[in-house]
Amino acid sequence: MQVFETKDRLSIYIKQCKERGEVVGFVPTMGALHEGHISLVKQAKESCNVVVVSIFVNPTQFNDPKDLERYPRTLENDIKLLESVGCDAVLTPSVEEIYPEPDTRQFDFGYIGEIMEGPKRPGHFNGVAQVVSRLFDIVNPDRAFFGMKDFQQIAIIRSMVSQLDYNIDIVSCPIVRESDGLAMSSRNRLLSAEHRATAPNIHRILSEAVKIHNTMSVAELKNWIIESINSNPLLEVEYVEIVDEKSLKITEEWSEEGSKVICITVYAGEIRLIDNIII
Repeated sequence: MQVFETKDRLSIYIKQCKERGEVVGFVPTMGALHEGHISLVKQAKESCNVVVVSIFVNPTQFNDPKDLERYPRTLENDIKLLESVGCDAVLTPSVEEIYPEPDTRQFDFGYIGEIMEGPKRPGHFNGVAQVVSRLFDIVNPDRAFFGMKDFQQIAIIRSMVSQLDYNIDIVSCPIVRESDGLAMSSRNRLLSAEHRATAPNIHRILSEAVKIHNTMSVAELKNWIIESINSNPLLEVEYVEIVDEKSLKITEEWSEEGSKVICITVYAGEIRLIDNIII
């Protein structure tokens, strides 16, 4: 496995791969890797000749400076883990390498950027689009792999790919969970033991909501989810929304066509956890 700190050296490597007719798969990450990330690498290896992973904590997508400061950084372990699963190349750039000058681009994602995470994290999706487009320009992948835990983010990236006319296949991959149901996240390691023990209640209640959704209206089910999770003093729902799986249109009635997704954000102490489940 080769480790690149600069985009120029990686570009030479990618050019050589493309000249050999190899399909390049890409998994962008912010490090602190876990089995969720590794599942993306494994899926990329199944359909691509070469798999590139980036490890870069992107400052432009953090609307909370404290969140950026405490985001876990485990580069040495990350590289060992990627090598153990057969990753071909890793890009570990500095902030200056990704942003040699400030990125002032402003993306307009319309409706999908104005719901759920949009108003809760102002500027977050713009920062995601900035960094992912920069990484796409550097890596020039044929396919890029993202986890379904970040359900809304995948829609944002697909929109960005369309707006910038990239010829890249965006592949969404299933959520990977701990044995107790908690969606794997780099932020999980920031949870106190007490909060970690109770965090699986999020998925447990979402799973129950899927089972009983036909017995309630959409509004009633949302209220039931909020009340069920908030009954635990260690957890507090920031929002819960039920949206169309494809358009992300907020669902008002069950009679609306198409599969629905329950999306939720919950605070476990100061740590913000997101999850979703398909109905």
